Amino acid sequence: MTSTFSVGDFTIRRIVEQEIPFFAAREMFPNLTPEMLDENREGLKQAGAIDDRDTFILCFQSYVVKTPHHTILIDSCIGNDKRLPRYPTWNMKSDDGYARALAAAGVGVADIDIVMCSHLHADHVGWNTRLDNGRWVPTFPNARYVFGKREYDHWTAQNEAAEVPPFVESVLPVVEAGRADLVRDDFAIGDHVRIVPTPGHTPGHIAIAIGKGRDDALFAGDLIHSPLQLRYPELSPRFDVDPVESAATRRRFLERCCDSDALCCPAHFPSPSISRIRRKGTGFTCEWV
Repeated sequence: MTSTFSVGDFTIRRIVEQEIPFFAAREMFPNLTPEMLDENREGLKQAGAIDDRDTFILCFQSYVVKTPHHTILIDSCIGNDKRLPRYPTWNMKSDDGYARALAAAGVGVADIDIVMCSHLHADHVGWNTRLDNGRWVPTFPNARYVFGKREYDHWTAQNEAAEVPPFVESVLPVVEAGRADLVRDDFAIGDHVRIVPTPGHTPGHIAIAIGKGRDDALFAGDLIHSPLQLRYPELSPRFDVDPVESAATRRRFLERCCDSDALCCPAHFPSPSISRIRRKGTGFTCEWV
């Protein structure tokens, strides 16, 4: 499953690893009332964002962005052979779906110049590495890997307190191989790609803006998980480390999408995933591209 979009000087390709029912709606959003769900259920079904059991359908995907100068992978999905026992569809997975999706998009692992991770949760770093004779090695042999320093420092401290398998398996081997760049919030790649600080989901979560002199597209990472959050930007999932901060960050980000008319590219929206954001009442709505 791949989709290709062109905007400005860029080409964006979706690389889908999984698109499945994943979280029960009211389990995912503690502040979601039955009335709110009832009012929005039909629209969510039409968008392919919820199933008949009120379980959100989430897409787990990467974006390959081809700029005039680089081929960039934004977030690296779930990966194979990773210890993720809390999530059976991810745990010790061993399929070729991601490789086939890359190939269908005409992209090989050697073609990626830069890997940028919005944050360091398991489903955003998994294909950073692969097993080679029992050892984790970088999957993209020619790439520099960009990690936000604040995010990296947070998970370093967490891992020192108790092992964090995704950090150990998918992040530290990249650092040990000398392929990582730990960057601050003013980081940019030429005049086409720049970081947008979006803390809340994790302490150092970042979004990524592309466009020369303007935002042509904004990659949201886990700042937004469901189209329901467009109508209710204050609705934060239970796994946000700071739900109040993430709600405020989300509203600022959505305002920026509206003001710039940029493509909004979330990590987990159902296909086709990419949209333009419009204001609607006290919230927002999307126009699928």
